[in-house]
Amino acid sequence: METSGAAQPAATQQVRRLIPRTDAVLADPRLARAQERLGRALVKQAVTRAQDAARAGRIPPAAVADAAVAGLPAYATTLVPVINATGVLLHTNLGRAPLSAAARDALQAAAGCTDVEFDLPEGTRGRRGRGALAALAAAVPAAQSVAVVNNNAAALALAATALATGREIVVSRGELIEIGDGFRLPGLLESTGARLREVGTTNRTKLADYRDAIGPDTGFLLKVHPSNYRIEGFTAETSVAELAGLGPPVVADIGSGLLAPSPVLPDEPDADTALRAGAALVTASGDKLLGGPQAGLLLGEAGLVRRLTRHPLARALRVDKLTLAALEATLAGPPPPVTAALTADAKFILERALTMVSRLTAHGIDARAQTTEAAVGGGGAPGVTLPSAAVSLPEALAIALRDGEAVRRGRTRAVVGRVAAGRLLLDLRAVPAEEDDQICVAVIAAVSA
Repeated sequence: METSGAAQPAATQQVRRLIPRTDAVLADPRLARAQERLGRALVKQAVTRAQDAARAGRIPPAAVADAAVAGLPAYATTLVPVINATGVLLHTNLGRAPLSAAARDALQAAAGCTDVEFDLPEGTRGRRGRGALAALAAAVPAAQSVAVVNNNAAALALAATALATGREIVVSRGELIEIGDGFRLPGLLESTGARLREVGTTNRTKLADYRDAIGPDTGFLLKVHPSNYRIEGFTAETSVAELAGLGPPVVADIGSGLLAPSPVLPDEPDADTALRAGAALVTASGDKLLGGPQAGLLLGEAGLVRRLTRHPLARALRVDKLTLAALEATLAGPPPPVTAALTADAKFILERALTMVSRLTAHGIDARAQTTEAAVGGGGAPGVTLPSAAVSLPEALAIALRDGEAVRRGRTRAVVGRVAAGRLLLDLRAVPAEEDDQICVAVIAAVSA
């Protein structure tokens, strides 16, 4: 029996009349509760998508509410929690250092009204971020004074603005780095109104090169740690201690945020050592080897730090209460995840990989344990590799683990690994052991999909 062309539109209209109105769907108790958590706009978008699916005939009208609930986002932000299994401990594209549990708790504590700039006992205005500043000063005893801005580039820009606008910054040609996303150190410094006086060559810069460049217009000598590359072979560089004897203040940009010497990374410069060697000011990042939130750390002579913090630009670069809370908890609390990743035992990492492989193969998944090498990343310890281990999977699983249905619905964490020799490697050095189970669940879900 054939259906006439006129009957088909009529049937379609009948189905569409059965699709519930938006306000009726939003009144569903599940969606009403979701509006309290996600907001009306996001919930309404899920309802609209479900209604469109019903109009297209992909679901029956009676299933609109259920489909809307299933289509709700896990969070009110588009940022997706990710398990970093790339083997790069500080992955810039994945937010660099993951915060410690203590820092996350601190964020929650500071999320509402807080005494960020208020003295509760006295009932008067207090020093902004005094707890974080005290914790930073305690972590670097050689610093007479400390300050915090919103990232290391801001710290260096503030130093150049306050100390060298209209004057010269003497810097080695071998240290004129590109800091990522196309931004280069010369452009950053020159934007402040300072002039660069480049000395030496790409591979060799001697003390005499700096000495010969010093003059009445010298604002400061800049020593930059080339934290994302290495120059090897016929090389020479001048130390902070040598520069400190030349007269002008020495600003040391150590970049990666190591506050004290690390036995794991003995060649990585740290703030305390640089200050004891004679640096007048040290700048560093908070979200790299320190393991905290994005921040620019300023440490050094009290007079210089005060000049920077009283400069008008400092107001534009100041950090908010959430950054201050997370930074203080990172400094005063237990070691952050990046420290655990740096010091993890390679044999234990391999044992974890073998355990995960055993579980996955029991589900019929092509999984293998493989030894690997991890990197620090994030502009820290260039060229240094760390022995690690990974779960090796078919490359085809990479997309499903990053952005599969289970990830989009919030049922599993997104897992980002790296592809090598046609296999997807989930490197475990940067992954806390307590997340191994989440990876297994995500892999099983990706295969099932």
